Amino acid sequence: MKAIKLKTIGLYDPIGIDEKKITVSWNCEGGVAQTAYEIEARGDLGTVFESGKVVTAAMTGIVLDLKPVSRERITWRVRLFDEAGEAGTWSEEAFFEWGLLERQEWKAKWISGNYKAKCRKNELRDGFLGVGRVYRYPVDCFKKEFSAKKVKKARLYITACGLYESHLNGERVGDFVMAPGYTDYTKRVQYQTYDVTDMVQEGKNTLTIELADGWYRGSVGAWGILSWYGKQTKLLAQLEMTYEDGSTMSLITDESFLWSNDGPIAFADNKDGERVDAGKTPGYRGSALVTTHNVIPSASNNVKVSEHETFKPVELITTPSGKKVIKFPQNIAGFISFRLNAHKGQKIRLRCGEIFDKDGEFTQLNIQNCRKGKNGEKLAASTLQEINYTCKEGMNEYKNTFSVFGFQLVQVETDVEWTLEDFTAIAVYSDIERTGFFESSNELLNKLVENTVWSQKNNFLDVPTDCPTRERHGWTGDIQIFYKTAQYLMDCAPFIKKYLKDVYDLQHKNGNLPQIAPYGGTDFYMRSMDGSVGWADVGVLIPYRMWKLCGDRGIIEQYYSRMKAYALFMLSRAGKGTKDKKTMSGLSEIGRKYAVNKGQSYGEWAEPEDVHAMDFMEMAKPHPEVSTAYTAYVLGIMAEIAAELGHKKDAAGFRKYAESCKSAYQNMRTLPQFTLDTGRQAELVRPLYMKLLDEEQTEYAKKRLIKALEDYNWRLGTGFLSTPLILYVLSDIDIELAYRLLKNEEMPGWLFMPKMGATTIWESWEGEYGQGGIASMNHYSKGACVEWLFTTMCGINVDGENHFVITPRPGGDFEYARASYESVFGTVESGWNIVSGKYAFSIKIPANCTATICLPDGTAREVTAGVFEFT
Repeated sequence: MKAIKLKTIGLYDPIGIDEKKITVSWNCEGGVAQTAYEIEARGDLGTVFESGKVVTAAMTGIVLDLKPVSRERITWRVRLFDEAGEAGTWSEEAFFEWGLLERQEWKAKWISGNYKAKCRKNELRDGFLGVGRVYRYPVDCFKKEFSAKKVKKARLYITACGLYESHLNGERVGDFVMAPGYTDYTKRVQYQTYDVTDMVQEGKNTLTIELADGWYRGSVGAWGILSWYGKQTKLLAQLEMTYEDGSTMSLITDESFLWSNDGPIAFADNKDGERVDAGKTPGYRGSALVTTHNVIPSASNNVKVSEHETFKPVELITTPSGKKVIKFPQNIAGFISFRLNAHKGQKIRLRCGEIFDKDGEFTQLNIQNCRKGKNGEKLAASTLQEINYTCKEGMNEYKNTFSVFGFQLVQVETDVEWTLEDFTAIAVYSDIERTGFFESSNELLNKLVENTVWSQKNNFLDVPTDCPTRERHGWTGDIQIFYKTAQYLMDCAPFIKKYLKDVYDLQHKNGNLPQIAPYGGTDFYMRSMDGSVGWADVGVLIPYRMWKLCGDRGIIEQYYSRMKAYALFMLSRAGKGTKDKKTMSGLSEIGRKYAVNKGQSYGEWAEPEDVHAMDFMEMAKPHPEVSTAYTAYVLGIMAEIAAELGHKKDAAGFRKYAESCKSAYQNMRTLPQFTLDTGRQAELVRPLYMKLLDEEQTEYAKKRLIKALEDYNWRLGTGFLSTPLILYVLSDIDIELAYRLLKNEEMPGWLFMPKMGATTIWESWEGEYGQGGIASMNHYSKGACVEWLFTTMCGINVDGENHFVITPRPGGDFEYARASYESVFGTVESGWNIVSGKYAFSIKIPANCTATICLPDGTAREVTAGVFEFT
């Protein structure tokens, strides 16, 4: 037996981390069961840790008892003992490296361009590229020349308030794009560590760094608000070198760095795009300005953002007005690049978007919020996704540096001769590894899964966003409903842990949690939406699900006190507003005491218009049915978490209050204003999924849900929160009902999107076939149903350490379905197909794992690692 896939804090060979409690993990290859392990670890000065033989089957969350030392690289390996007690071969070596762990180790100074920014904080623009009263600035260019002796080790520690890209001796440092990533810069600034040992030359060297607005000063949010976090972009860099002779040297950002802003990139904005003059080079005629920032940089302990798949165009479309539009095969978030010959001074304008309008013209209106003048004229759009490029003589090569677009279409305006082959689309997202795969006899369903994967990729750029075009907000509700699907499809645990920091960076003193994290670009009225159930609950529900799906008990330990603070905030709203005769009349005593009718809430959000027409002002309401349900649900989960961690008093208290809120909810549903006799599917799905009703109410709600579906022709009538839940509820009633809804190809329905040619998940059910309005074509939330394909259709469920419960539920007219999931414990597979009129099941359990296999005929089997076939 041998250990494979060695990870440190969930990452492969990370450098520059600042996690002081080091946990490692691995998977097992060969053999049936691990009975013990042995770990050896070496540091810069020799052996730093020897575990000896540890008798356990554990292969995740293994703590290395190490003293953290800044800059030290630790190399470790593990040897396993199999079920017979035989020692296997040592694993391949893995390593990690600490970054700068103490604030005094940062010797560098923050520097900025040598000018006083005239922009105003939180400014809503009236123009673009410097037009109107809004000031936009070129990319800052910094340069430092230095001499070095023969280098043994060199590291560049670097970050920015803005976006940076660095080059050493003309070669790009690392492949992290859109660095340093996105955080609330007033709370936390991430730095990166690069191994530049092979890049530093003996003798003369040149370090150059470009600095752009990024999320710090650039447009953020639906309205493209500027300078949200600050007016002056700034940079911090520290190049540390250890020479072969043992001496050291540090190069730090300070006033000695040369600076200018006359380089080729005259404008760069995440959302709006770039203006580039290829014939320009920086003059570096000025000096950097030393400045300050009151946040000490910290490591993200996360995967990098990088370039991934590339696509060539599949079609050149000429619109009715004669415009030339390139179409790519996939809707992506990423870069547009080209390579073509041109004459000096020729112009190329590229506009990136997703759809054509009803007249067949390229449009960006579906991804823009537009401000209008007194006469209705368009003054400014929130998302331009535009490249304005001035050519140099000869070969011109370009791709985005400091902007990312969501697009499948590119409108090209130029007098330069070009062909489709000159253009390439490059997907850009956080470096998360695909772990879940699904295939069935229904091609539309297969396409839905792949579309979900793409919308996940396109919205996982350091922060889980709603869309890669208009808002690009880290909506907590979106990832709350999508997390389990995300984790099945891709190994996003480090990514999500980083996002939990973003969420808890914004926790209020009263325990309340945000509905968007980071806040950048939120509308003025939206802070009052913090605490909206289903959104703010992310701070409890994701750590809970990570514990269950990834076996990560540490995450609930880490955040317990802060989760408890949020739960107590939720509880503080119980009984408030229940004396309101207009909305809450008729409540019993327990209803008045524990129902929730306080605070602003999104409610179910975005049900189909013909099910529930939503008024914008609904956001000002507390939505007592939804709020009471989620309060009971979250408090019940907190009771389970508290019990797991040994907080017995807390567990009893949360359990009591969860039951009281549940009783209040049952009381509410007996009242006419909250009746279970409703055609709104969400108001029936929610209590059934959360098990909030008494026995009589439960039976009635099940029958009423079926009637609601029949009345709606078995189309989806749920909204944002309940769409991921409805298949589970129907499965509990009758699995064939779940398949009936799943297979619906009409709108609103999951399969309508791939049926109409979508390559991603749409924000609205209608997509580009609706009646216009603002809606992204790249919005993963409706793809949250994919978790059901893994957990129920194919029956793959993690059930504690090294154990699975496999419960496949075949049905419908599907001829086969199969799924594989590379879990933290190893790759598990489950599938079924029809053979001679019977279902045949094939299940594979990874080494060092066990499983309980429960088949539809009611039989159950306990198995160890291996491949199992049943009919």
